[in-house]
Amino acid sequence: MSDDPLRNRFDSIRAGAKASVPEDLDRELLASEPRDLASIDRWHDEADVVIVGYGGAGVCAALEAARAGADVLALERAGGGGGTTAMSTAHIYMGGGTRVQKAVGLEDTADDMYRFIMASADDPDEARVRRFCDESVDHFNWLVEQGVPFKDSIYAERTPEQPNDDCLLWSGNEKAHPFREIANPAARGHKVQADAEGGPVLFRVLSQRAEEAGVRVQCDTRVWNLIVRASDGRVCGVVTRQDGSDRFVRARRGVILCAGGFALNTAMVRNHLPRLLANNSDPIGNPYDDGAGIRMGMSARGSSIRMDEYFITVMWYPPASLTKGILVDENGQRFVNEDCYHGRCAEYAMRNRRTILIADDAIFGYPVSGLELIATEASIADLEAALEIPTHMLQNTVAVYNENAAKGLDPLFHKHADWLKPLDEGPFAAIECSFGVAPYLYFTLGGLKTRLTGEVLTEDGHEVTGLYAAGRTACGIPRSSWGYCSGTSVADATFFGRITGRAAAGNEVWE
Repeated sequence: MSDDPLRNRFDSIRAGAKASVPEDLDRELLASEPRDLASIDRWHDEADVVIVGYGGAGVCAALEAARAGADVLALERAGGGGGTTAMSTAHIYMGGGTRVQKAVGLEDTADDMYRFIMASADDPDEARVRRFCDESVDHFNWLVEQGVPFKDSIYAERTPEQPNDDCLLWSGNEKAHPFREIANPAARGHKVQADAEGGPVLFRVLSQRAEEAGVRVQCDTRVWNLIVRASDGRVCGVVTRQDGSDRFVRARRGVILCAGGFALNTAMVRNHLPRLLANNSDPIGNPYDDGAGIRMGMSARGSSIRMDEYFITVMWYPPASLTKGILVDENGQRFVNEDCYHGRCAEYAMRNRRTILIADDAIFGYPVSGLELIATEASIADLEAALEIPTHMLQNTVAVYNENAAKGLDPLFHKHADWLKPLDEGPFAAIECSFGVAPYLYFTLGGLKTRLTGEVLTEDGHEVTGLYAAGRTACGIPRSSWGYCSGTSVADATFFGRITGRAAAGNEVWE
């Protein structure tokens, strides 16, 4: 065990992913076709709102539904709630002028946050993004009211996550080109106060509030099917499996699917994102991120969207000083401004046959993620030869970069002046960052198509009456790797989980 908390967390994520990935399709984990309501002869349990999956989205949906007056039953496959949210650092992407932003002297507006997210998303849902940004401060205040702790501090170093309990982090591309020209930059990654991962703290607080509100939680319960009324397609309940037998649970007002994504379902990843499996990437998630919720929604005529979208990263920093290096391809050519978010760098790096980080002695440090140092040489010419890059290609790239960096300029890729330094202090190092060789991590972003209030939609835009989705089971705010920001997944899950819970609680009771 290292004494570096970031290195330990990276190693634990990779180890957990490798241990959990199924070798092939486990058909027991997949939702089957919906059960016809006419075939149900008795109800074993019932509630106004039944929630499938009790992670970040599920607990927020349950809490708000209960506070809206609904009787709520949450069903969780694992032995306890939390899901991927509880495994996370609990960065929550919030802005527009939160208490913490103001305390550390950062100015931010909902409009700047909106412009940035719209520019960062691929095919963004404008209404969804607008509401997310306009109500972001209110969401922060709501979390604080529940007892979620946030420290009035900022971790200023460039890092994927804080090694301490500081709150704010520059968790995306806000200061990088072209985004800094589109919206005024602001740090918006709010980490729940904890020395390590904040996810357990976040879930513990929210689940306590849900328990106080009267939410019933039933763990070790697998949901197999939705129960649908054939005459109009309304979702009326779910089929669960307990003690080897089927049990039927009535949902008087609606079912909310909060069962995660599909990163841990090898068959689904192979179908929608085959390149990730072909190049030895590791999924991030919990063993139940197998797409069961998405498949259940689709079985009831729900439409899935953006299933070929994902987040991927290779954590080539910290140390932050490596940002002053350059990322080059197999021909020794730069392809991205190195001051952008690690996920954006990884997305562009995937397009190369080879990606190498070049550093000089002044900025060198071993990446905490354990990336391999593959060459050190006294000169760039010798490094070029050692890497078998075509003659003069890397030398020319470094010469042009150095000439402009000395002037505080990067006319080709517009790296911020704060990260510009000529690479002129030997020896010189090459660090392996190639896709398929270096450790890349990913999770899925596609899911069910929903209204921003959570109603699942069919291919032609009609609601599946009685069916809702939130969190990674739905396709929400984050929709592409190149524009992803740390914290948008937990923010999306908790924010829209709340909205969806209230909407389901207000639905009509079916007769």
